[in-house]
Amino acid sequence: MDQDAQPLIGSRKSKKADYDTTAQPRKRRAGTTFLVVFALLFGIFGLAFGVLSVLPSAQQQGTPISESSETEYYSGNSVEFESTSIASIAEKVTPAVVSIISESYSSGGYFYSGGTVQSAGTGMIVSGDGYIITNKHVIEGARNIQIVTDAGDTYDTVKIVGVDPLNDVAYLKIDGASNLPTIKLGDSKTISAGQPVLAIGNALGAYQNSVTQGIVSGTGRSIEASDGTGATTETLTDMIQTDAAINPGNSGGPLVNANGDVIGINTAVADANGLGFAIPITAVKGMLKNIMQNNSAERAYVGVAYLTVTAEIAKTYDLPVKHGAYVFSQNSRASAVVAGGPADKAGIKDGDIITKVGDVEVGRAGGISTLVGEYMVGDTVELSYIRGDKSYTTKVKLEAYDD
Repeated sequence: MDQDAQPLIGSRKSKKADYDTTAQPRKRRAGTTFLVVFALLFGIFGLAFGVLSVLPSAQQQGTPISESSETEYYSGNSVEFESTSIASIAEKVTPAVVSIISESYSSGGYFYSGGTVQSAGTGMIVSGDGYIITNKHVIEGARNIQIVTDAGDTYDTVKIVGVDPLNDVAYLKIDGASNLPTIKLGDSKTISAGQPVLAIGNALGAYQNSVTQGIVSGTGRSIEASDGTGATTETLTDMIQTDAAINPGNSGGPLVNANGDVIGINTAVADANGLGFAIPITAVKGMLKNIMQNNSAERAYVGVAYLTVTAEIAKTYDLPVKHGAYVFSQNSRASAVVAGGPADKAGIKDGDIITKVGDVEVGRAGGISTLVGEYMVGDTVELSYIRGDKSYTTKVKLEAYDD
């Protein structure tokens, strides 16, 4: 995974006219007599009175939307920002957003003899006793980790309790903490392009809990990410794209919807205006639950290699669907299904197209890895898939990912 180890900076970078018409009023001709004007006005008045006398009352013409409307929101992702709500949402969320200061050792280079390097990132408190979610690259290689809360409290006894082997996510724990403010995790499966969001984090490692506003620009994005030197690179998939400003140091901070719920973990910033990326929060829920309930850092997985179905992939491989996960190995000598793994035991084969995880469609709601990330090791989930021209379902018992 990529490292965010620039001094006091903690976020990765991604490599990768209306016209107006104005109607001009025409001038009236001079010479119109008073009698003609009076007659016209009288006629118009009479016509209007006659029409109004036969129209129903204003209450009959239209029924206002009442507060008892049966419209229901599936999640907080349907909520829009009101003109006065951004400050209140930021006030609600920021107490649970922390700055993470980590120290690691650098061996140096030609012009540097080596020594301790300090880096900064962001995290979010998810439990009152001190569990924190952040990016893996924020604390990778760290010898010491310090947490600074929005209230100004500092914690030095911090340990890493889990690292996601399939994603840029790490889980921390403050020893002996209690009654800390917490953040609410939302649902990234129901987000949509255009919905408003806020990004909060330790911008540039110097401006704690900076708040920026934007929208979800897209979902399911894949990017190549590297540290500031470009020395290391990895592919990040299934990312949320946003135009809310994400700067170095924001890594690990929350991307929240207009309800104040976390829908993503801010992770990367592109070398372009209005391009930031976040990990869907759905991807971390299962492992977080396993850590908090069972003190186990195991990560559930299905055991398949796949291509996310896009219009291009569907055309290239002549697939009958527009969304899903095409079980496919780019290594012609190896199967896309892990031998003896969960999918293999459930009967999934190369060439299958997985279309649902549970009752959630694979695609805009997330890829296989993200959707499975909501479950714990040992959970059984139903997979829907297509083989040839027929549809099937199968039960898969999720197992722990092992390198």
